[in-house]
Amino acid sequence: MSEHRVHVAWERGGVDFGYESYPRDHRWRFEGGVEVPGTAAPAFRGDPKRVDPEAAFVAALSSCHMLTFLYVAAKHGFVVDAYADDAVGVMTKNEAGRMWVSKVTLAPAITFSGEKRPTPQQLDALHHLAHDECYIANSVKSEVVVQGSTSFA
Repeated sequence: MSEHRVHVAWERGGVDFGYESYPRDHRWRFEGGVEVPGTAAPAFRGDPKRVDPEAAFVAALSSCHMLTFLYVAAKHGFVVDAYADDAVGVMTKNEAGRMWVSKVTLAPAITFSGEKRPTPQQLDALHHLAHDECYIANSVKSEVVVQGSTSFA
């Protein structure tokens, strides 16, 4: 078992506390001291130059899948030189009419080297294993799709 602590801090800063006017900007401070400027999504009056929780959620899924994929690939004897992903999260309304990130599509571009290269079927299997072992994917109910592969629920 492990714990992951994050300090989230927001201040009104003396401005009016009406929906139209209160600031959305805040800070996330992670263990080790790394700070990330947070905000609401731009659609909800957030600053597009800061990270919103929905984008962070997509990044967390993508990052976890990548790190787990690298682990699985190494365990199976493949050499990965580069991995890049242009992940996209989609927000929709659920059955109760509430917004949620219902689907995240990962679009990894992976460069392998060495004599052993995965076949398309092996690559698909590596992504399945990565998804099954990804801590974040195991923690959410959103559909996760790897382009060129099947989806995971």
